[in-house]
Amino acid sequence: MFAAMIELRTPDPGSVLRDVFGYDEFRPGQAHIIDAVLAGRDCIGVMPTGAGKSLTFQIPARLMPGTVVVLSPLISLMKDQVDALSDLGFRATAINSSLAPDERWRRLDGFERGAYELVYLAPEALSPRMRERLRRAPVSLIVVDEAHCISQWGHDFRPSYRALQGLRDELLAARAAGPAEMGENGGERLPILALTATATRRVAADILRQLGMRKPEGYKGSFFRSNLRVVCRKKGEGNTRAEILGLIRRHRGECGIVYCLSRKSVEQMAEFLRREGVDAVPYHAGLEDGARAENQDAFARDEVDVVVATIAFGMGIDKSNVRFVIHRDMPSDIESWYQEIGRSGRDGLPSDCVLFYSWADVKVRERFLDEIDDPTTREAKRKAAVDLFRLADRDACRHRGLLAYFGEEFEACGESCDVCTGVGVTDLVDVLPVLKRKTRTSSVRPRTAAAEIDRSPSDPTFQRLRTLRKQLADARGVPAYIVFSDQVLWDLIDLRPRTPEDMLRVPGIGPAKLEQYGDVFLDALRDG
Repeated sequence: MFAAMIELRTPDPGSVLRDVFGYDEFRPGQAHIIDAVLAGRDCIGVMPTGAGKSLTFQIPARLMPGTVVVLSPLISLMKDQVDALSDLGFRATAINSSLAPDERWRRLDGFERGAYELVYLAPEALSPRMRERLRRAPVSLIVVDEAHCISQWGHDFRPSYRALQGLRDELLAARAAGPAEMGENGGERLPILALTATATRRVAADILRQLGMRKPEGYKGSFFRSNLRVVCRKKGEGNTRAEILGLIRRHRGECGIVYCLSRKSVEQMAEFLRREGVDAVPYHAGLEDGARAENQDAFARDEVDVVVATIAFGMGIDKSNVRFVIHRDMPSDIESWYQEIGRSGRDGLPSDCVLFYSWADVKVRERFLDEIDDPTTREAKRKAAVDLFRLADRDACRHRGLLAYFGEEFEACGESCDVCTGVGVTDLVDVLPVLKRKTRTSSVRPRTAAAEIDRSPSDPTFQRLRTLRKQLADARGVPAYIVFSDQVLWDLIDLRPRTPEDMLRVPGIGPAKLEQYGDVFLDALRDG
């Protein structure tokens, strides 16, 4: 069985990109990473949110015999990821603690038989019994998503990730001791792909060491995301609560996240917004499991506009059309701030990221550190909070400061932060809720204002397509973004396809999406 694993099904990642995912060109770094893992090389990819990390293992899953195993902490997101892949014709599944015993057993048996191209697992699931199953399964690639979680120097260290240490060696040892028909050296090539959106040089080096990666290839993309418009506002210079309400009203009809420091402030802010007519729900660890899951699902499926949350919310959301992230209070450090604002604008469309900050926030964070026994760790975390305060309080390009933290040299962004544009919170609150939308953005420098067009969420054609998308998604029990992203909807409006062949020219629409949704969207565009 394993001898065949050294052969590829087809030699062309580009054809999979085009014919399955509906894109003509790879984004920066994708082809480099894909080529590395197809060649059997270990690889680490440090790429910002929205850069297309998932394709770096989904395309190999279509090309490589055997099964790609994706280790991820995002149990709440696994179903959505599997649904999205199934939409594209992949044989994918998730095996986690949410399954009934019989269903879990059925999927494990399929895993061992090589019935799946991709299998999602949580690191917590790597019990001795699960590791035994892995040793018998035809694993062709190990993907460690959110890889910074394995490093104690990362902002989100998770002890469960330490279970990944030595995993590859276990699988290779099992193959070496297996029957002769596995073939000479047939099972020795088992690459590891580590992916993260937030890693300093120190964290990246720790990831390589912890995972035992051997002469790895690497790709580090730019951390600059031109579509994120970053604004900082010192508390006390205005009415913070009223300004948050004004920012949300600016985005009427769109969705966003408001982060607060404590459970109490989450509840108070959510109640205030509801009194003011905003469809908002709270999310924090103190809620009952059922209520927390219900609120998260409602947000993912566009049934509520705003989630008010502690940092417990976000990693389980892959929602592409979050148009704003507001921090009522400072996060714990620059790395956390970058990750949290990165939950907006994943579709490449402009999104507002507003940080309200104060020295009092730093002092509150310091009180949380009293529980840390190690003085070195305690001081490092205290300094991290101070560094974020200084970055916010400095009259310099926000993006330049963020990127410097990750070791990237960058000139002033020019038009993606309040310092460079002179547009602050009070300007955003006072303007009409008609946003400037770019037709498409990337990791490259932002386009000039001449390349922008006015796009309002209240546009009648956009609203009609949005409603149609939600109806289709609800019928399947999946989030709306799995059908099409907001960017695809705007491209449909811009390009006005009239035939199925025209639709295939829309980025993000491949044959599988065309077959499922083409006719109904073509009819909707004709009616408009």
